[in-house]
Amino acid sequence: MSRTRLTAACLAALICGAASPVLAQDFRSTPVVTDPSQAALALPRPQPAIPAPADRAYPGVIQYRADVSDLDRRIVQVEQTIPVAQAGPLTLLYPKYLPGNHAATGPIQLLSGLTVTANGQRLDWVRDTLDPYAFHLDIPAGVAAIEVRFQWLTQPPGQWRVTQAPSMLNLQWEKAILYPAGHFARRIAVAPSVRLPAGWTQASALAATPGEDGWVRFAETDLYTLIDSPVFAGAHHRRIDIDPSGDHVWLNLFGDEAKNIQPSAEQLGYYEAMVTQADRLFGARHFDTYEFLFGLTDQMGGIGLEHHRSSENTSAPDFFSAWNKSAGDRALLPHEYTHSWNGKFMRPADELTANHNVPTQNTLLWVYEGQTEYWGDVLAARSGLHSPDEAVALLATIAAFYDNQPGREWRPLQDVNNHNLLGYRVPGQWTSWMRGTGDYYRESLLIWLDADTLIREATNNRRSLDDFAKRFFGHDDGSWAPQGYTFQDVVAALNAVHPHDWAGFLRERLDAAGPEATAPLAGIERAGYRLTYVDDLTATEKAVQSGWANDFQYSLGFTLSGDKINAVRWGSPAFDQGIGAGWTLTAVNGQAASAEVLREAVTAAKGTDAPIELLVRNGERYRTVAFDYHDGLRYPRLERIEGTRDRLADIYAPRRR
Repeated sequence: MSRTRLTAACLAALICGAASPVLAQDFRSTPVVTDPSQAALALPRPQPAIPAPADRAYPGVIQYRADVSDLDRRIVQVEQTIPVAQAGPLTLLYPKYLPGNHAATGPIQLLSGLTVTANGQRLDWVRDTLDPYAFHLDIPAGVAAIEVRFQWLTQPPGQWRVTQAPSMLNLQWEKAILYPAGHFARRIAVAPSVRLPAGWTQASALAATPGEDGWVRFAETDLYTLIDSPVFAGAHHRRIDIDPSGDHVWLNLFGDEAKNIQPSAEQLGYYEAMVTQADRLFGARHFDTYEFLFGLTDQMGGIGLEHHRSSENTSAPDFFSAWNKSAGDRALLPHEYTHSWNGKFMRPADELTANHNVPTQNTLLWVYEGQTEYWGDVLAARSGLHSPDEAVALLATIAAFYDNQPGREWRPLQDVNNHNLLGYRVPGQWTSWMRGTGDYYRESLLIWLDADTLIREATNNRRSLDDFAKRFFGHDDGSWAPQGYTFQDVVAALNAVHPHDWAGFLRERLDAAGPEATAPLAGIERAGYRLTYVDDLTATEKAVQSGWANDFQYSLGFTLSGDKINAVRWGSPAFDQGIGAGWTLTAVNGQAASAEVLREAVTAAKGTDAPIELLVRNGERYRTVAFDYHDGLRYPRLERIEGTRDRLADIYAPRRR
């Protein structure tokens, strides 16, 4: 009998129950034990069941108190009074799948000091050995409520994102709360209170009433809405109305210093125009109030995170005062604002989960994040946050990145969507080969540009992706309840705008992989442009490509950070020389190395036969490598195709109605 036939026969015997009693168990999950004395050690320990969420109200209201005033030690003290209806088992959950993260990123490691008491007596809890986010308790008879206390140990820089700084803080409820299993998040009532540092004010989408000793009491709400309504607070805070149609959209500015939160009237006008352009794009609103929470700081960690009625954002302290160098960040608020329609009101059905411990699936992130990225850049241009030249220059950087990305040879974009945790904010050495989270934002943006220009061309510019946006996201004005969408829904809405093989169009671009797979750049050419590479940049391009002076990605295949070689592109000249990230560049053609000296050497070698010699160091080992490269410096640019319609100008032009 061949080995293959033997294996098949053994599997058949197991399935038919012909094996020993131990082996007859489910071979997919139970280890094979040949020594009966070891069976108890090998088999999984029995676990209390974690109740599945059901659409029923949790009895009573959870009283929640968080003291976030300990700025020196960055410790958040949490107390919760959780009513219980009966004696017996109770499971508390720490949120695992966090909104906007699209992955199991709940920082359970930072929850410490957990104690539970009832009627003054301490209750034992047991953490689930399979799921560390679940805590099991046995509630004694006669107990009407339990007291839960713990700390969220927020961390200093370099370990986790800083959420507490000397002049501002960001309270994200999902990282500092436990909730009872067995219920939909929207069926669990919570009455939250927060203690702020003395003299500070806060902003949130939740209605709030300041109290004594720095305590702020928020209106009772449900767990889903609470977690979707973070808090920014600070010593320097301004709340500015940016809604031309009424006081419903607010820009909350928090600064390390008071001087950081002084935008000009012109800059505020851009944000007012953004709100107007979003109204004209979507044709409806799905919130009663919208609060931008915007920290101008280099002390609190960076963030851009969407919520239905607010968003968490940070940028540099000089964001407003050094406006010309902030072009790369100016589309952040339009992106997060778009998410109120795409991602919050209309949401991929596989991300519309019952609570925050049910796994999300990410098959449609190319819509959730990708189309949002597209509209964020479009709204930035239509509002004036980006000039037309800045918008085109930014698009050139995206096109060039994917024009030179080798990872598509093995990994399709759909796979990056499905399992984003594989590259979730992991600064790997070979990111160009790994592919990562940025791809379902920016490569998907190129797909949506492709779709938009196809519709415009096929309808002689009578229709566009704007029509899709209004149809798909702009219905049910005033409704907040999230609605799920599927791939088929997206295809149907596109066909309603312009009949086409949209399913084939999308699948071809999402599933493409292999040596012949190319970046989706057809939309750029259909818009009247082509991607080129130049050896010198305009002032606008230099402002947009802020790291241009140290960028050799599209020439030698790496970037410089000081004297360190970083971001070596897979398959580039540097890669072929065996150079990896973290090597030190010591000399260029016999001269002490610097970015300027390297630029001069690459320029001098253009069109010649002379090699570019680099002396590099890896630890204690030195190497001299000679680059046979003669194409000069290469920076991306979109140039107009003569005689074609400028559809980027059409797309970026503000809507008049």
